[in-house]
Amino acid sequence: MGRRGRSTLCGGQSEARSGEGNVGLITEATPISYSDDLPERADAVVIGGGVIGVSSALSLAEAGLTVALFEKGRIAGEQSSRNWGWIRQLGRDDAEMPIMMEANRLWHGMADRIGADVGFRAEGIIYLAESEAACAAHERHLATANRHQLTVERLSRAEVDGLIQGRPGFWAGGLRCPGDGRAEPWVAVPMMAKALKNRGASLHENCAVRALDISAGRVSGVVTERGLVKSDAVLVAGGAWTSLFLQRHGIFFPQLSIRATVARTARALNVYSGGAADSALAFRLREDGGYTLGFTDRLDFFLGRHAFRSAVYFAKNAWASRRSIAIRPAAPAGYPDAWFTQRRWGEDDLSPFERMRVLHPTPAPGSAERMRKRMSERLPALADIPITESWAGMIDAMPDTVPTMDSVPGFEGLWLASGFSGHGFGIGPAAGRIMADLIQGRPPGHDLTRFRFDRFTDGSAIELGPLI
Repeated sequence: MGRRGRSTLCGGQSEARSGEGNVGLITEATPISYSDDLPERADAVVIGGGVIGVSSALSLAEAGLTVALFEKGRIAGEQSSRNWGWIRQLGRDDAEMPIMMEANRLWHGMADRIGADVGFRAEGIIYLAESEAACAAHERHLATANRHQLTVERLSRAEVDGLIQGRPGFWAGGLRCPGDGRAEPWVAVPMMAKALKNRGASLHENCAVRALDISAGRVSGVVTERGLVKSDAVLVAGGAWTSLFLQRHGIFFPQLSIRATVARTARALNVYSGGAADSALAFRLREDGGYTLGFTDRLDFFLGRHAFRSAVYFAKNAWASRRSIAIRPAAPAGYPDAWFTQRRWGEDDLSPFERMRVLHPTPAPGSAERMRKRMSERLPALADIPITESWAGMIDAMPDTVPTMDSVPGFEGLWLASGFSGHGFGIGPAAGRIMADLIQGRPPGHDLTRFRFDRFTDGSAIELGPLI
């Protein structure tokens, strides 16, 4: 399908999904798009309307299954519309790489698959290095790429200057994957959901799943706030809320939530048409002509009860990221791991998911000004370009920074795809295809040993993947 004009992609669609008039920001004020009649039964139920849930449901529907997708708030209302919009193979964990390479192929064909432009542009992503030591540290990413026969270019200082209109000589070099790209998250996931609807699935926004229905020791459906839906296969793809949902059934899942702050600029000069990041700042061109900015050295972690229970698993991760994660004493009320968030509730009770329809974190104080300063230092041509909006999202983080994609032991019929640790948007289409095949009893096509549910309890050493 041909490229659409910006007025449709970033004016029409994103504004239609934004209740506050902000480009791309999906909140509880965003109008509900899907409120289908509750089915009595579905071949598969998907909990969560982010990129992983929607991608999984889409693959299931394309395989001919009846699918019901439930989202407590809005499709892509949380991290799936609040991320950087990178489609990145570069810098992936070794076990993730083949899956991400499949995802990249799926993104290239997404417009034809769903009949809509999602803003995907294969403009390349660059890992930038401010020093020779940082260049050397990037060699591990090059080694991983070489093992998987992924084309990655080592860039000199002059070559970086030739690609990015930045401060001359600011970067000592970099790595570039020319096949990597970008997409508009707040456009892509809602358009995929529309394609899912067109394939006969039932979609239910503003309808939380309160509990699993369990019969004779196996999952037999879900209890939603609107009633019971029977199904022999239930996929939990709840992002930051996954561990809380599982706790309700006594299932321990060491996933925590981390706040990431992002901003966007006004329309600006095209200094680089892809995405790039160094040790402090990430930036990528948007379809509206501005830039999405993010920190690479600043995340916020809120302490809570589940955090203390999971602390032993996160020890290695916490040490590796000690300079980039600020620890906060308590999450705001209603957050998944806030001190007073309910961990148990009845099927007829109002659940935490109904009390917080869309997790809409406040950006880190002062973040927009810090991003503007860093942008100006690196990209002087953008020094006078204002930051027009900042926002935050909660990343579903795992101790080893790679997701879980597996069945849940002891709960036949229950499947899990969560903990993508800030890597989920790009890998989403392939993760969804994998989960759909697992649910149907088909071979997943990749070695999923690294992503098994019980890797934290079977005595295996925690192997930390790349943090970005």
